[in-house]
Amino acid sequence: MVDYHAANNQYSAGGPPTYMEQENDWDRDLLLDPAWEKQQRKTFTAWCNSHLRKAGTQIENIEEDFRDGLKLMLLLEVISGERLPKPERGKMRVHKINNVNKALDFIASKGVKLVSIGAEEIVDGNAKMTLGMIWTIILRFAIQDISVEETSAKEGLLLWCQRKTAPYKNVNVQNFHISWKDGLAFNALIHRHRPELIDYDKLRKDDAVTNLNNAFEVAEKYLDIPKMLDAEDIVNTARPDEKAIMTYVSSFYHAFSGAQKAETAANRICKVLAVNQENEHLMEDYEKLASDLLEWIRRTIPWLENRAPEKTMAEMQQKLEDFRDYRRVHKPPKVQEKCQLEINFNTLQTKLRLSNRPAFMPSEGRMVSDINGAWHTLEGAEKGYEEWLLNEIRRLERLDHLAEKFRQKAAIHESWTDGKEAMLTQKDYETASLSEVKALLRKHEAFESDLAAHQDRVEQIAAIAQELNELDYYDSPSVNARCQKICDQWDTLGALTQSRRESLERTEKQLESIDELYLEYAKRAAPFNNWMEGAMEDLQDMFIVHNIEEIQGLITAHEQFKSTLPDANKEREAIQAIQAEVQKIAQYNGIKLSGTNPYTTITPQSIDNKWEQAQQLVPQRDQALQEELSKQQSNDHLRRKFATQANIVGPWIQTKMEEIGRISIEMNGTLEDQLTNLREYEQSIIEYKPNIDQLEGDHQLIQEALIFDNKYTAYTMEHLRVGWEQLLTTIARTINEIENQILTRDAKGISQEQLHEYRASFNHFDKDHSGALMAEEFKACLISLGYDVENDKQGDAEFARIMGIVDPNNSGAVTFQAFIDFMSRETTDTDTADQVIASFKILAGDKVCVVSTIFLNRSFKNESCQMKQEVKYHPLCLHQNFITAEELRRELPPDQAEYCIARMAPYTGPDGTPGALDYMSFSTALYGESDL
Repeated sequence: MVDYHAANNQYSAGGPPTYMEQENDWDRDLLLDPAWEKQQRKTFTAWCNSHLRKAGTQIENIEEDFRDGLKLMLLLEVISGERLPKPERGKMRVHKINNVNKALDFIASKGVKLVSIGAEEIVDGNAKMTLGMIWTIILRFAIQDISVEETSAKEGLLLWCQRKTAPYKNVNVQNFHISWKDGLAFNALIHRHRPELIDYDKLRKDDAVTNLNNAFEVAEKYLDIPKMLDAEDIVNTARPDEKAIMTYVSSFYHAFSGAQKAETAANRICKVLAVNQENEHLMEDYEKLASDLLEWIRRTIPWLENRAPEKTMAEMQQKLEDFRDYRRVHKPPKVQEKCQLEINFNTLQTKLRLSNRPAFMPSEGRMVSDINGAWHTLEGAEKGYEEWLLNEIRRLERLDHLAEKFRQKAAIHESWTDGKEAMLTQKDYETASLSEVKALLRKHEAFESDLAAHQDRVEQIAAIAQELNELDYYDSPSVNARCQKICDQWDTLGALTQSRRESLERTEKQLESIDELYLEYAKRAAPFNNWMEGAMEDLQDMFIVHNIEEIQGLITAHEQFKSTLPDANKEREAIQAIQAEVQKIAQYNGIKLSGTNPYTTITPQSIDNKWEQAQQLVPQRDQALQEELSKQQSNDHLRRKFATQANIVGPWIQTKMEEIGRISIEMNGTLEDQLTNLREYEQSIIEYKPNIDQLEGDHQLIQEALIFDNKYTAYTMEHLRVGWEQLLTTIARTINEIENQILTRDAKGISQEQLHEYRASFNHFDKDHSGALMAEEFKACLISLGYDVENDKQGDAEFARIMGIVDPNNSGAVTFQAFIDFMSRETTDTDTADQVIASFKILAGDKVCVVSTIFLNRSFKNESCQMKQEVKYHPLCLHQNFITAEELRRELPPDQAEYCIARMAPYTGPDGTPGALDYMSFSTALYGESDL
C-alpha cells in the first residue's frame, strides 16, 4: 500500500489549497448514508464518462471497471493532458496492482494526499476506497484550479455560485447540499449565462422535481453536461450528498468558464512578467552572494597559513580554540551560503529553461567552478593549519606535563604546610588543662608522623625542578624560586616541631599535680552543692496544709534543718581551702589556669552565693510557717462552728423525712383529717428555715477560707441542702396525693373504707416505702385483690393490658395515684362512647331508614297489622345515625348545643335530611371506637 502523505507536503507551508481539506471529510463520512453512496456512484460515473468518451470508451460499474487500472490511467491522461507510464496488459493481479499504483503515483505527483487508499483496495473492488479516489481526482482536476477573488477550490466554487445567483429570488446558496435541493440554483446558473434556455419566472420553489429535471435536461442538451443525478435522488434525501453536488456544479463552472478567458490571458501576461522579474532578482542575488563569499575566502586563507609558534600551552590552546571557533561559528554560515549559492544558481537555470529564457552567465571569476576552486584552496589551508596546531600542542604538552606535575605537588605541599608554623609556635598549652595538654601531645605526635611522611614529596618536588632546568623550560626561574622556598620552609618546620614537643612534656608534669587537687575539689563540692540546692528548694517550696497537725509537722522539720547549718559551714570552708591550694601551685609554677575545673562546673563563687541565699531564706521560712499556723487555727474554729450546727440540722431533717413516710402509710382518720395534719406539719417544717440559713452563712465563710474538709461532722452543706429540698418536696407531694385521693373519691364515688383498703394493699407490697410498686410487686398486689394475672399466656396478656393503663410511659413503676385511678375504673360506673351514642339516638327520635322499612313491609304484607307495626324494631331495619341542629338546640343548653353543632360532621348516609349532623363520628372522636 502506498502512503501519499509526503506528496502533499509541498502545500503545507504558505497555506494549503482548500480542496485538500475536503479530503479528510471522506474518512469521516465513511459512506454511512446509502442514499449518499448512491448519489456519488451515479455522479462520479457520469463525470468519468464525460471525460472517457473523449477517448472513445466509458464505464458502467465504477468499482469494477477501474480494477485493472487501464481505464483509470486513461482517465488521468484525458483530464491531465499528460502521458502516463505504459500500462501492463497482463491479466494477473500483480499486473492490475502495478497499473493502479502507476495511476496513484501520478495522482500523488500532483500534490494529492490519498489517505489509506492503496492499490490493493482498488483492485479488490472496494467501493468506499474507489469512490474516495475518484472524489480526490475530481477535487484535484476539476475543483482545485477554480479561483474567484483570491479564494480557490471549494470556497472559490461556492463564491462563484453565490455571485452568479445573487440576483435571483428564492435562491440563497450557502452550501453544496440543502441550497440546491429545490433546483432553482441550477436553473439560475443556466439562466445567468444562457437566458434564452430557461424561463426562470415560470419556475416554482415548491416544485423541486420539475425544477431539477428542467435544469438537468437543458444542461445535457445544450451545454454538453451529462446528467449525473436524477431529480428524485436529490428531493428524496434529507441532505443531498455534498460531493455529488460539488461535482455536478463544477461541470457548470467549466462549461461557463469561457467568459473568463480574457481574464486568464491577462493573468498569463502578469505571470510571465512576474517570472522575469523574479529571475532578474535571483541573478542580482547570485552576483552579490558570490562576491561576498570569494572576498571572505581571500581574507581567511592568510590567517590559516600563519605558522608562528607560541611559547605556552595556553597560547596554543587559544589558537586551537580560535580555529575551533572558526569551524563552529564562522565557517558554517559560509558553507550554507555556498550551498544556497549553488541552489539559487541551479534554480535560476531551471526556471530560465522552463520559461524558454537563455541560460544565466555569471560575471568573470564568479562562476560556480571559480567558487569551488577557491573553496578547495581554503580547505587545503585549513587542513595544514589544523595539523600544525596539533603537532605544536603535543610538543608543548610534554613540557607542560612536567610543569603541571611540579605545580600540583608544590600546591599540595604548600596547602599542607599552610598554618603549620603558626600551629607549632602557639602557646595554647599554657592555658590548657591536663587533659587538653595530653590531647595536644598526642596530636603533636601524629603531626610528627605526618611530617615524616611528607619528606618524600619534598624530594620529588626538588627532582622535578631539576629536570625542568635540564630541559630548558621557559619558566624555569619561577620554578627554582618556588622549590627553594619549599626546602627552606621544610627545615624551619623540623626545628619548630622539636621545640613544641619539649614544651608540651614540661607542662604535662606541672598540670598533673593540679589535676589531683581539682579531682578532690569536685568529689566534695558536688554533694555539698546538691545539699544546698535541696535546702534552698525546701526553704522556697510552696506548702499547702489543711489542718494544724500538718503545719506543726512542717515547723518541726524546719527546726531540725536549722540545727545542721553549723556543720555545713565547716564543710564549705574546707572545700574553698582546696581551691586556694590550686591557685597557690599555679602561681608558683607560672601556670595560666583556664579558670575551670575539668571535673565539675561548680565554682567557689557559686558555692558562696548559694550559702548566702540559704542564710537569707531561713528567717523568711520561719515567718511563713508562723503565718500559716495562725491561719489554720482560724480555719479550725470555722470547722467546729459549722459542725456543731450541722450535727443538729442533719438528724432533724432525717427524722422529719421518716415521720412523713410514716404518716403517709398509717392513714389515721379521714382524708380531710390527714390533709389538715400534713399542712400543720408542713408549716412547722417551714418555720425551721432560719437554721438552714444560719448554716448557709457558716458554709460561705468556710468556702471563702478555702476549707475543703471537716473532721468534726459527716454532713456537708450540699448534703443538708439536698435533704432540706427533698423534705419540702416530700411533704408537698404527700399533701398533693391526699388531695388527689379526695378528688378521686368524690369523682368516682369510692368510700373511705375502699380507699383505706387500697392504701393498705399498696403499702403492703411497697416493701421499700418508695411510694411506687415495681412490675412484680404490682402483679402480686393484683393477685391479692382477685385479678387473674397468673404466669400463663392469658394471664400475661391481661397483666400487659393493665400495665398499659397504669404505666402508659413504660417507666416500670406504678404510683399510688395510678393504682387508685385503675381501681376506681374497675369498680365504678363511667360514661362510655356507647352510652353517649345511645343518648344521642334518643334525642334524635330513633330515626329508621325508609328503604329498609319498605323492604320489610313488603316481606310481611300478608302478616297481621301488629307485626307490620313492629317492622321498625326488626334487626334488619337500619337506624339512621344523624340528628338535626334544631333537635340539639331544643334538647341541650345553648352553649353545649352550639359546641356539638360546631364539631359534628355533616351526615352522608341514606335518607339524610338537609343540615343533618353525624353524632356517631362525634361520639367516636370523644371516646375512640365504640363497641357498637
